[in-house]
Amino acid sequence: MDQRPEAVTHEATFTENRRLLFSIAYEILGSVVDTEDVLHDSYLRWRDVDLTLIDNPRAYLAQIVTRQALGVLRSAACRREEYIGPWLPEPLATEADDGVEHVLTGEAVTTAMLLVLEKLTPVQRAVFVLREVFAFDYSEIATAVDKSEAAVRQLNQRARDRVHAQRHTAIATPAEARSVVERFAIAAATGNVQALMDVLAPEVVFLGDGGGVVNAVRRPVLGQDKVARLVIGLLAKGQRMGTMGMHFGVYNAMPSIVATVDGMLDQVTSIEVTDGVVTALYSVRNPDKLRTVRVPT
Repeated sequence: MDQRPEAVTHEATFTENRRLLFSIAYEILGSVVDTEDVLHDSYLRWRDVDLTLIDNPRAYLAQIVTRQALGVLRSAACRREEYIGPWLPEPLATEADDGVEHVLTGEAVTTAMLLVLEKLTPVQRAVFVLREVFAFDYSEIATAVDKSEAAVRQLNQRARDRVHAQRHTAIATPAEARSVVERFAIAAATGNVQALMDVLAPEVVFLGDGGGVVNAVRRPVLGQDKVARLVIGLLAKGQRMGTMGMHFGVYNAMPSIVATVDGMLDQVTSIEVTDGVVTALYSVRNPDKLRTVRVPT
């Protein structure tokens, strides 16, 4: 291993900023696997940089990661247009109240927020993430996305307007949502449709992501009655497949249920709670998106 002082400095600086860089890439991409690839490629580029010419390593590293992530996102855009069924971000394990909050909404990196960011253009998304989440200066962002500072300000305002129009109410934190999630789990496990409906918002939505690889609902399911019966039906189907295990965790700063069948990971369902009721369920079954998930103990 290279033990030259400059090599150690490169590695140490990258390691010091790795959590920030991971968060930037993940918010732009919504994929843990792609984020790790971006960080790997970014480090290779960073390793060749002359550190004596860098005044702000944090900003420079963010620039490298942003450009790498934008390249990956643009190539992924076409694949997502052809994706079978709803596309959901890869589950990212977080601590109960972990996750950087967006300045605009006060909301952490939830699945719901990431789906809103999917509606932005790649550059809008990068600008919004760098400015509203990580508070980079407009001049630093302009360099990262190769735009003028005036253009960056305009891009960010348009992104803010679009995000605010769709996410004007922040969802409950895992701690705030705990009692609601417990009621949801008990009602689902006992097959009590009415009790389950009571904990669901009238406009609740269920999104399932199987990616065409495994069975999952291919269209959003809306409404208390339909979602309640779907959840109970899916649970019953899982029990017929083998011995089901239900584990609770926190993914994307949301309370989540990790389901296993005969000890094998089957799905991660994140539960969105707003104003004391469940407003959305995000169920990821695509095995390609579960490769980095570890079943909670």
